[in-house]
Amino acid sequence: MIITPEDFKKVDIVVGKILLAEKVPDTDKLLKLSVDLGEGTTRQIISGISLYFPDCSVLIGKKCMFVANLEPKIIRGIESQGMILAVSTPEGAFSLLTPNDEVGVGARAR
Repeated sequence: MIITPEDFKKVDIVVGKILLAEKVPDTDKLLKLSVDLGEGTTRQIISGISLYFPDCSVLIGKKCMFVANLEPKIIRGIESQGMILAVSTPEGAFSLLTPNDEVGVGARAR
């Protein structure tokens, strides 16, 4: 699917810092993240990345890129208020999208 530049401008991509990460009970893939997006409050984001982080505590303090204006969705009875951005390959390689150290929490893609 091809989108226009105007469509892409609608996506609010923000640097966030993961404050808390925990497995969602009774699931194999889901993590519940508490994230600071520089808004003065935290957001709860549910993500299917647990298989890549058996010790999810390694995510705490990590800055990553998030979609901040995604419509909230209930996943396994828990509200998710955004999306973490990541890439993977068919061979199993995986990476979260992360900013360099100079870019602070709340910075937005332009």
